[in-house]
Amino acid sequence: MTRHVTVGLDESPEGLAAARWAAREAMLRDAPLHLVHVEEWPVTPEIPQTFTQTLAERYEALLRDTADQARRDHPGLEVTTEVVQGRAIDELTHAADESVVTALGSRGLGSLVGFLIGSVSLGVVAKTRSPVVLVRPEETDAASPAEGASDGSPGVVLGVDVSHPCDPLLAFAFEQAARRSSGLQVVHAWSLPATYTYAAILDPSVGSGVGQHAAQELNDMLRPWRERFPQVSVSETLVMAPPASELVQASQGAELVVVGRRGSRQVGPHIGHVAHAVIHHASAPVAVVPV
Repeated sequence: MTRHVTVGLDESPEGLAAARWAAREAMLRDAPLHLVHVEEWPVTPEIPQTFTQTLAERYEALLRDTADQARRDHPGLEVTTEVVQGRAIDELTHAADESVVTALGSRGLGSLVGFLIGSVSLGVVAKTRSPVVLVRPEETDAASPAEGASDGSPGVVLGVDVSHPCDPLLAFAFEQAARRSSGLQVVHAWSLPATYTYAAILDPSVGSGVGQHAAQELNDMLRPWRERFPQVSVSETLVMAPPASELVQASQGAELVVVGRRGSRQVGPHIGHVAHAVIHHASAPVAVVPV
């Protein structure tokens, strides 16, 4: 069975932006689009039945209108809709696990409340086994994926850590670039080990050997993927700097930023400080891929 592209839909501009992004992604993948709305409010005797009926009708209309718009924008796209009741994080995580990729709305750091800062998106990102893309409203009004490579800027930016295996992350990023016929910029930001710190102050060139070693490791990591995707133009950025700030800077003008999320023994949602910072500050949609 072909897995679909899912979007968690609500009435916010962020939710509708995620739906537009997901519709384009579904067309690129030649996959169905699945719209999901989660009813999280409780149905109790204290809530009038007429009120719950009004909400249900409004959500059904939202799904219907969004699905119709996706079909008009992308003729031939198969679209399905679903309303589920339950805890938003749990229901959306379940939907994401059944999808090839899921899009959720994001307001970034500039809002005190919202889909992302309200912990729903972060909770899903931290728990799901599949990639999740967080989208802001202004991002969907940019050029479509097919147009993004025309200005020479990389369409996809990938952040990697050469000290850890990350094949699912590399596969997702190369596939995204190939589908969009765009370039791929791979960013690896490194720092000197603590034992080098004092020596580097006395002699700034002492870290050159570490940088050369990192460059060789990155080249070795990318070689099989370059061979597998010869149509993707790959550029490499290696810099001794905080990785989050480099990725945020690289996100300017990009179509998509791809970062990884590793498993954690911590209690509660945890995605790592680099991914967390990129989600909140990047100017492009951010894909978080479990590795």
